[in-house]
Amino acid sequence: MALIGSINSPNDFGLKNRIINGAMVIDQRNAGASGTANAYTVDRFIYQPSQASKGTWQQNAGSVTPPAGFINYLGFTSSSAYSVLTADFFRFAQPIEGYNIADLAWGTANAATITLSFWVRSSLTGTFGGCINNSDGSRSYPFTYTINSANTWEYETITIAGDTSGTWLTTNGIGIRLSLSLGTGATYSGTAGAWAAANYVSATGATSVVGTNGATFYITGVQLEKGSTATSFDYRPFGTELILAQRYFETTYPIGTAVGTASVTSTAPVAFSMGDSSVVTQQIIWIYKVKKCSAPTVTVYNPSTGAAGSARYSSLDINFTTQGSRVDQATFGSGTVGMAINNTFSYYMTATSEL
Repeated sequence: MALIGSINSPNDFGLKNRIINGAMVIDQRNAGASGTANAYTVDRFIYQPSQASKGTWQQNAGSVTPPAGFINYLGFTSSSAYSVLTADFFRFAQPIEGYNIADLAWGTANAATITLSFWVRSSLTGTFGGCINNSDGSRSYPFTYTINSANTWEYETITIAGDTSGTWLTTNGIGIRLSLSLGTGATYSGTAGAWAAANYVSATGATSVVGTNGATFYITGVQLEKGSTATSFDYRPFGTELILAQRYFETTYPIGTAVGTASVTSTAPVAFSMGDSSVVTQQIIWIYKVKKCSAPTVTVYNPSTGAAGSARYSSLDINFTTQGSRVDQATFGSGTVGMAINNTFSYYMTATSEL
């Protein structure tokens, strides 16, 4: 069988989606737990609010049935009827690495068209907004979509002509940032359907989820692909999706265990104390499963207490400091009086190099 197609055609055969974890299946940090802070939720999707305590995010929030073909979604629930201020914004966003959008040739006369598609469900109806930005926010494309029926999954598609202006990174920085607004003030709202030399988050007049107490907003199946037509969702094996996510965040906690969980020593990695009769030292060299996009911030967690910055030896908590961090490995060290030579200590670690 021959596969015939133009080299300029979109990739219909897999790995076409520039979004990582678009089906919301990977949740290394939280393992399904909820949060309210400015933080990464499910992998690669960050919640960014200009004001604290206006809502709660969670994988599979509200326990509704996802759309056919999906088992997970990312949800948000408003905690009050908040009137957004002029400079406010609340959003889910994913920054896409420049290497992964280099072929779009944005910023040139050959800029390629893209299509964004996703499934969305909200307790509110009306016109909702989002935006595509470059790394420094000097170029923006606000867009809108319509939710017609409350508490019903609806499929949305938005086609965007590539930007022939501006600077779009094609290395390990942010190439494109996708934003889905949960409420945005006038400062960060712009005219839908046109490129602008401004830093926007949403389109003018879009519905504010944070403006209604208890309002819900759920999303899954997020896909951003080259071309002017939305194609079927790019389902990737769980292991493949996990590897893609681990370029930006990796943890030694087991899948399904939230970072900072206490009393999970049975699954914690172990290392040996070293030294002589007068000096005992400990050192961990962690070789990552996946090379990071940049040298990450690495943190040790105590498996017995869940506290950051220490490991566990018998009944002792051993303080650990990072001695070095590279894209492929990190080194930690400590010296603890009273620790026996050639005994084991346990720990967990995380490495973060989010864009």
